[in-house]
Amino acid sequence: DRRAEADLGVPIDAPAGRSGDIPLQVVNRHWLDVTIYVIHDGQRTRLGMAGGSAQTRMVVPSGLLGIGSELQLYGDPIGSSERAITEVIVLQPGQFIEWSLASGLARSTVGVY
Repeated sequence: DRRAEADLGVPIDAPAGRSGDIPLQVVNRHWLDVTIYVIHDGQRTRLGMAGGSAQTRMVVPSGLLGIGSELQLYGDPIGSSERAITEVIVLQPGQFIEWSLASGLARSTVGVY
């Protein structure tokens, strides 16, 4: 239901995903809100905000996949100089990403499924 979607951080008016878009689940165990970016082709593009101590679902538009279908995720917590960045992720059609932001962002992990 629409209320449940809002509680999970999915914008209620979010457009339906296009073919090739990549679902992203951010599990934020950090106490601060974290701005999530995608690094692709030498550019950084803002995806959205992952609330502190919450799970947030986002979609990486297929147009943000770099050459070779690769990207990196970058997390910038509000009010902190700490940062989180993933290794280069190579994606195939139909996969999704789960990024677990740890309370110490340097210990964060990413999985592609």
